[in-house]
Amino acid sequence: MNQSHQEPSQPNKSSLKWLIIIVILIIISVGIYFAYTKYYKKSSITKPSTTTTNQEEIAKISYPLVDTGQTKCYNDSNEINCPNTDEDFYGQDAQYTKNVPSYTDNGDNTITDNVTGLMWQKDFKRISWEDSFTDAKNNRTGSYSDWRVPTIKELYSLINFNGNTGSARPESSNKPDDAVPFIDVNNFNFEYGQTTRYIDAQYLSATEYVSTTMGGDDTIFGVNFADGRIKGYPKSGNPQTGLFYARYVRDNSSFGKNSFSDNGDETISDKNTGLIWSKKDNGEGLLWKDSLAYCENLVLAGLDDWRLPNTKELQGIVNYTRSPDTTNSPAIDPIFDSTSITNEADQSDYPFYWTSTTHLEGEGIKGAYVAFGRVLGYMKGIWMDVHGAGSQRSDPKSGNPNDYPTGHGPQGDAVRINNYSRCVR
Repeated sequence: MNQSHQEPSQPNKSSLKWLIIIVILIIISVGIYFAYTKYYKKSSITKPSTTTTNQEEIAKISYPLVDTGQTKCYNDSNEINCPNTDEDFYGQDAQYTKNVPSYTDNGDNTITDNVTGLMWQKDFKRISWEDSFTDAKNNRTGSYSDWRVPTIKELYSLINFNGNTGSARPESSNKPDDAVPFIDVNNFNFEYGQTTRYIDAQYLSATEYVSTTMGGDDTIFGVNFADGRIKGYPKSGNPQTGLFYARYVRDNSSFGKNSFSDNGDETISDKNTGLIWSKKDNGEGLLWKDSLAYCENLVLAGLDDWRLPNTKELQGIVNYTRSPDTTNSPAIDPIFDSTSITNEADQSDYPFYWTSTTHLEGEGIKGAYVAFGRVLGYMKGIWMDVHGAGSQRSDPKSGNPNDYPTGHGPQGDAVRINNYSRCVR
């Protein structure tokens, strides 16, 4: 019997080739996915990148905060190598850099801030507070006609914490060699005080203090680019001249305006800055080192990437329409919870809050703080509000506040050393 022999069917070589290619592509895709997940994709509790200069991110928000410019690290008394995450003093200003200062000189006596979108006059003038508003309105620098007196938040955007007050005494008329202005002098013209003190370089703002200082003086807030501080100043200006320094601004009228929302998990978002804040403060005064550690170790709302804010971030949430004397509250939006304290004058008040920024004074260093309550000084034998809620000053990072029973400096500024913390991410 004849039997037919049947060869087994062979797969089409072309089909086999494509099958192998598809399998290889699937393997490659899976590998890329897991590599991305492991190394790049951020989880909700991963520490953020410490440096961001993405202009697209800046463009998404109306109140982008310029970095302070500080690039060095410090302990209580000296410059140090920037510490590792498990070391004391980790989490300070220089270790978190975002929105690096960037300016464009337009060649017409105007400077554009590439981060904020604000345009500034390159030069300055000396003028009274009252006259500055009409002068700004009539100003035609760069052929623009919409100049204005800056708010305190606009003006503070220019401060640069690579400055140093210098080692001379504050009442000195001669600028010491180690003094460095707290503003970018490569882009902005600047001069030190021309009267009795070299540190008298107070620039005026349009922001009035809703209370008074010095026992009843009507007060405006200004930035001193010679000594790196925000203080309240009498509207009458410099005691010798009656004048302030002035530099006008235009563009981005939304700058300095917050848009807060309560996330329902003890955190507050500010849509306009892109920052998230702890709703509550830490509830007690701490040394600067311990304040850094508190925020670095905080776990809140399932997140552990909290940090102590720099000066510009913290000043960015001051509400200059509020004060202990006028609203019986700190100078902050009531969406936040703030610890009440008893101040040096035995008044119910609100704390100074540490920032991660170091303030340089000659060979000494201090920690910068923002005051959300009265800023007291001991003058004429009593404690009084001498600078106003919303000021930015500095304290020794360690020590005993009892060593300063009548404050420090010519205005007897209260020295607390153990200041409070409010964390940000």
